[in-house]
Amino acid sequence: MREWRGPLERIDEFRFRIPQSYKPGMRTCGIIYANEKLMAGVKQDEAPEQVANVATLPGIVGPSMAMPDIHWGYGFPIGGVAATDAEEGVLSPGGVGYDINCGVRLLKTNLDASDVRGKVKDIIDTIFDEVPSGLGSKGKVRLDVRELDAVLEGGARWAVEKGFGRPEDLDTTEENGRMGGADPSKVSQLAKQRGAPQLGTLGAGNHFLEVQRVEEVFDDAAAGAMGITGPGQVMVMIHTGSRGCGYQICDDWLKVMHSAFRRYGISLPDEQLACAPARSPEAQDYFKAMACGANYAWANRQLITHWVRGAFGKVLGRRPEELDLGVVYDIAHNIAKLEEHEFEGRRHKLLVHRKGATRSFGPGRADVVAAYRELGQPVLIPGNMGSESYVLVGTERAMRETFGSACHGAGRVMSRHQAVRQFRDRQIVEALARQGIYARGASDTVMSEEAPGAYKDVSSVVDVCHGAGIARKVARLKPMGVMKG
Repeated sequence: MREWRGPLERIDEFRFRIPQSYKPGMRTCGIIYANEKLMAGVKQDEAPEQVANVATLPGIVGPSMAMPDIHWGYGFPIGGVAATDAEEGVLSPGGVGYDINCGVRLLKTNLDASDVRGKVKDIIDTIFDEVPSGLGSKGKVRLDVRELDAVLEGGARWAVEKGFGRPEDLDTTEENGRMGGADPSKVSQLAKQRGAPQLGTLGAGNHFLEVQRVEEVFDDAAAGAMGITGPGQVMVMIHTGSRGCGYQICDDWLKVMHSAFRRYGISLPDEQLACAPARSPEAQDYFKAMACGANYAWANRQLITHWVRGAFGKVLGRRPEELDLGVVYDIAHNIAKLEEHEFEGRRHKLLVHRKGATRSFGPGRADVVAAYRELGQPVLIPGNMGSESYVLVGTERAMRETFGSACHGAGRVMSRHQAVRQFRDRQIVEALARQGIYARGASDTVMSEEAPGAYKDVSSVVDVCHGAGIARKVARLKPMGVMKG
């Protein structure tokens, strides 16, 4: 992919602007959050062009934005954020992505790293036995279509009601684990057929499950409110989404949108931005189907949580409740939300597309679960399997500037094909072992595909968000054991 050579105006240390004058049809400017070093990498692909393309969407409010983990995606860049007017704007599946509600869940324990020394391998191997993973993996829960419809409507609540977890898990899950407005009748039979056998599976690619330890706490008060007690505490991070169900929902509705945008007379610089007017039947029905995909993902992470707890209990010979293993937070980073924001002195109802971006809501927002309403929303940022991950918290500045949005991870710097050509699985596993990290993958190539060198430096990405004031650092976590799908 060729280097992007369009115009960039440096606003400050952490912000760059693509001017509205860059190309015909832009209704606003583009803003990319990055420092100078990260921006040099950003320009190595055409992702900035996608930022400019998104700025042409009808009804866009505020700039087309990209977080510092930006890289090339389908239509929208990964790391992209765009808000469109809920009455006059459009809704685009490309602004959500194929893995609807791909997201991150963080569990805390009352264990110290010393309590699991010599046992991390057993814990990861046991989780590997309990949680199906890999391409096309099938879950342990058997569902008929009627029961799957209940999942698509109920999300994590369905899972808890079926005995997979604790009621309090919902208190610290975005949307309390269930997005309203879901309508399973808007989900195709093929999507349901793909989703039914996969519930409770990790999947493949960049999906992972890590046993981590707290390395550093930056904000004692915020960490304490989240149950993060200090360095050495053992944590568990789960990263997965809506599996084949969400993929098929996206694929189905993209086909609908490809004919719809022409029918509505919408002109687009890239057909991958296919969309429909926000109040149209196509957009309304896609939103209902997308909510189903989001609920599937929350149910999926809830089931995995239940089995992770069992694995810890089995290895350590204690009841999971004795180890805590409570949910710190669960956050979506591929989703569109109907939200109310203030912009240029007016309140707007907006459809906020976040693709490879998370909510970073500040204190006092009713949209934030009650457990964190006074603090602000936790923001969970995984790194790569050889680097740190971060816990941040949302800010007032994010509410004013990014519609309450921040980054979602490190962001890739090379494709999976490039990574496989450059790295070898065994070498990656051995290098991680030298760092004291036990890693196990579900396929022959996943370790090379997901090699640490295939990703940006997550600390630099997080430092940009922290420096720009759109999220605030709370804690840094380090992997001890990694399970890759």
